[in-house]
Amino acid sequence: MSEVIEKDFFELELEEKKQILQSCQQEKNMRSCFDCQELFECQIRKNYVLAVYNSMSKGKNEGGFDF
Repeated sequence: MSEVIEKDFFELELEEKKQILQSCQQEKNMRSCFDCQELFECQIRKNYVLAVYNSMSKGKNEGGFDF
């Protein structure tokens, strides 16, 4: 029997930010943010990176990650 795992707030937020980032890459016809001139100033990428961090740390600013 398959077990259903519910996603928490941080995982849902990460999925949303990932979709936004991938849409941006597709609009600019790029496979990676590293090809973009706005790499270091891009708010979309900053939001995605923060969502990745929050997903891994479950919102705790202690630096520990829950894998």
